[in-house]
Amino acid sequence: MTAPHLSADAGRLPPSDPALSPLTGWTRLHWEATADRLLDGLLPYASPELAQYRLPGPASHSGPWSDGLEGFARSFLLAAFRIAGSGGQAGPALIERYAAGLAAGTDPYGAERWPPIRDRAQPMVEAASVAIALHETRPWLWDRLDDGVRQRVVAWLGGFVGARVNDSNWRLFQVITEEFLASVGAPHSRAEIDAGLGRLEDWYRGGGWYTDGDGRKFDYYNAWALHLYPALWARIAGPRADPGAVARHRERLREFLAVHQYFFGSDGAPVHQGRSLTYRFATAAPLWAGALADATPLPPGLTRRLASGALKHFAERGVPDEQGLLSLGWYRPFRPVTQRYSGPASPYWASKAFLGLLLPADHPVWTAPEEPGPVETADRQVALPAPGWLLHSTSADGIVRLVNHGSDRLPPDPAESEDNAHYTRFAYSSATAPQTPPAEEPPGPDNHLALLGTSGASRRGRIHPLYADGRQAASWHAPLGPKRETPSRITTMSVVHRAWEVRVHQVEAPAGTTVREGGWAVACDTAPPAGDTGPGWALARRQDGLTTALVNLLGDPAAHAPHHGTVAHTRGHNAYGRYAATPLLTSTHPGGTLLLVTLVVLTADPSVHRDPHALRTGTHAAVTAGNTVEVRFPDGHEEQVRLGEHRRPPSRTPESGRA
Repeated sequence: MTAPHLSADAGRLPPSDPALSPLTGWTRLHWEATADRLLDGLLPYASPELAQYRLPGPASHSGPWSDGLEGFARSFLLAAFRIAGSGGQAGPALIERYAAGLAAGTDPYGAERWPPIRDRAQPMVEAASVAIALHETRPWLWDRLDDGVRQRVVAWLGGFVGARVNDSNWRLFQVITEEFLASVGAPHSRAEIDAGLGRLEDWYRGGGWYTDGDGRKFDYYNAWALHLYPALWARIAGPRADPGAVARHRERLREFLAVHQYFFGSDGAPVHQGRSLTYRFATAAPLWAGALADATPLPPGLTRRLASGALKHFAERGVPDEQGLLSLGWYRPFRPVTQRYSGPASPYWASKAFLGLLLPADHPVWTAPEEPGPVETADRQVALPAPGWLLHSTSADGIVRLVNHGSDRLPPDPAESEDNAHYTRFAYSSATAPQTPPAEEPPGPDNHLALLGTSGASRRGRIHPLYADGRQAASWHAPLGPKRETPSRITTMSVVHRAWEVRVHQVEAPAGTTVREGGWAVACDTAPPAGDTGPGWALARRQDGLTTALVNLLGDPAAHAPHHGTVAHTRGHNAYGRYAATPLLTSTHPGGTLLLVTLVVLTADPSVHRDPHALRTGTHAAVTAGNTVEVRFPDGHEEQVRLGEHRRPPSRTPESGRA
């Protein structure tokens, strides 16, 4: 939940339509206007022959030459959806613009030639966007290109044949590109296409979830790559596609969308978790893909409400900026949400969000009245065993919270363990972002349980999921110090109800170790959030009422740990705002196994946050003789958490791929 800051582009948008879209006011006209604004904003940065777009900002690790191609390819994807969705009527100038760029970029002797497709190089990513765009605009662009240009395009895309590809979602770039080559009668490898689709089978974990390569790599790549590209491949392949594979992909997409709908807050914000978050509203892409492939369980009015809500959320917060550009950031420019591969044009993978323009204007997704999203109609709790997540959302404030007991983005053992704030925190939400300080500074304490040593705070590292079922999920990890000085183990069980989460930690560590637990980081641009503390509790609150609290529920806080709570204030470390605050509790480990039971709250519901005393006293926990923690929430709901219960996640389903 963030207060909207209206973009300068708001005046350029069509009027709202409250009859058709009572929740967002947005229609197809708003999508077309936004697409045009994004395309127009790029023109000042086009090279003379229109083959590259050199946007301002630091180059990616691939260099400016590749970054310029990225600007062409990703914006070509957006242009293709606009052209095809209008039946070629979006404007001859747009068609000519990209036809000219294709001619110049594929000229191996030209001044604006594109970098060749080499093993595991960035042009592989961009080639897939070019191939998709060429397929979708075939009658208006490909079929009208000069034969010589078509031959050069085929030659450039053909660099994929026989090339080595990163063993991740990149395998699908090869599938897409070589399938387009097959569609135009050009040399390709059916074995490489089949092998790429086969790896997708290996990564399927059930419930609509793929891991992005081996390991536990769950994030939005499941949405804007691993489900999206198979749907687009089927459009390109047509009768060449294996009907069984198409049917599997469609059923998995349908199953995924049944839970993807829960990842959007009532203000349209997607949950802020994972890498490449600068693609922003690309989270809407699978919603449209489900409608295109007839593979969605969602009513058409709900599909549009979720997609339009996401696009509008960013538009109201200055995205695109006053020049019509997408910056490397979330709202404002913010480099910590990017990676080494992120260049100035990388955010234009957000073009995937405009896939819905391929659906005709009279399709039900554009003509059906909007329907409210799940977060707007009831409080929800959803367990996702494959990634090891719990989602819980509250209709009173429209916030979605993700409890993480399974995604760490690490390859299988014995790979080195790492700590990435966008993967290894205990929780993420649609109203907050994790603290991401510069590399030379200690990692943020938010949503983390750290053992403090002489060389700093321990990291969570590799997450070992135990279960995610009903309202509960659990995992364990071996906390790693900066110098691997802490041979310890932490087992954590989470139980959620409405806006509340109770975390039960069993902390094995040497006596005298300082244990620090962090709540959510709340952030804004206008002023530092206020803090309030006392024995066994700490609280931070934004001016608009967004509140986070951390409360010890077990033992006498005046007698032993947790000690008095504190609030950590930072500046410039959070994607949601310049000023951030995180409540903290610290304790001294007595040796053996320390049991901590903590209430963790994130809420903007006035009925919950207006009374800090109620936040501290409304929830109770007690340990019974049966090694069970009994939790009673403020509304009387009760849950039992069994200590040491190490249920395993469900086994992979028969269709989940090869062993």
